[in-house]
Amino acid sequence: MSEKRELRVEKIRDGTVIDHITAGTALAVLRILGITGKEDYVVSVLMNVPSGKLGRKDIVKIEGRELSPEEVDKIALVAPKATINIIRNFEVARKEAVKPPSTIKGMLKCQNVACITNSREPVSPIFKVEGEGENLTLRCYYCGTVMNRDEFLKQF
Repeated sequence: MSEKRELRVEKIRDGTVIDHITAGTALAVLRILGITGKEDYVVSVLMNVPSGKLGRKDIVKIEGRELSPEEVDKIALVAPKATINIIRNFEVARKEAVKPPSTIKGMLKCQNVACITNSREPVSPIFKVEGEGENLTLRCYYCGTVMNRDEFLKQF
């Protein structure tokens, strides 16, 4: 006898659903968005949900909030296969797949302590985004240091 499991998460009236988040990275997405649980938003977090497309995935639902383009760019770095769904009156008003930007400025620190961006000079870190999907890396524009996904995830 097979047991049918059903996942029930209440629909949201207005807000954002971030779907197809790389399994195990929903908490990094919450950190990117500055969500600590003390805000007035109703937030649903599902982790390691079965997915036909990804095997496993995370989902984040935020009622009453839409994301800025900068937040979407950050999410694209930690969850390159994510989709952003804008919900209005219980319906999907807009759906888009995230796309990592080609460069990132001022969002992360270079891990090379000798890099000019880590000195007292007023130089903002700039990284070139290389690779794709889960194999994204960031290369410092100034010193060439490369950060892999695990290394830049720690900064969120």
